Amino acid sequence: MFLAEGARAISQISSASPQSIQELLYEEDESIPRTGLAYPVRWLTRPQFKSVCLSKNPSGPLAVVSMPSDVESPQLPKDRGDRILICEDIQDPGNIGTLIRTAAGLDFSGVLLNDKCADPFGPKAVQASAGTVLSLWLRRTPDLVKSIKGLVNRGFSCIAADLRGTDALGGLRPSRFALILGNEGNGLSDETLGLATHVVKIPINSRKSESLNVAASGAICMYALTTQQ
Repeated sequence: MFLAEGARAISQISSASPQSIQELLYEEDESIPRTGLAYPVRWLTRPQFKSVCLSKNPSGPLAVVSMPSDVESPQLPKDRGDRILICEDIQDPGNIGTLIRTAAGLDFSGVLLNDKCADPFGPKAVQASAGTVLSLWLRRTPDLVKSIKGLVNRGFSCIAADLRGTDALGGLRPSRFALILGNEGNGLSDETLGLATHVVKIPINSRKSESLNVAASGAICMYALTTQQ
């Protein structure tokens, strides 16, 4: 199970996967109706409610949500879709959640992470995802190389974003693609980079900024590739 906080995030999860919500947690408040709710409710005192919330000043309910049973599966879904985000060693849960939210918003089918990435179902990642964590398929794998090779063999353009890139992001017209993003400080490993069919670099003014945050870079690349697909 994991916790989702706030009415908007819970609404998004309910829309994407209503059967995943097991119960709602509410702070005791006479203004909230105690009948006619869509899910079982557990009523908590104010100290109890604050003790399980991530926010210092929580507002709205919490939802206890079942994690998908296939997240840790080494197999990708049969219906992989034609837009996939791949994350290698991205360790900030806020970045993971933001990337998942952007991928969901740009109609990506799924997100593939290696096991060194932050937990996408941790509280900070779920909060940053704004509840979109169940809006696409997720897989965590200890063997990212094998998964990328499998996608290449299936005709995916595996496009790595890296400071060492030489391909122009605007010049690609992929029919099916996987975008690969790397660690906040070190970027992609040499092994993963060597598997990419294209390595792109976002053109920025390096005198003013050495690099971009991985979530911002991912958003730019996802949007550019989606519009060019």
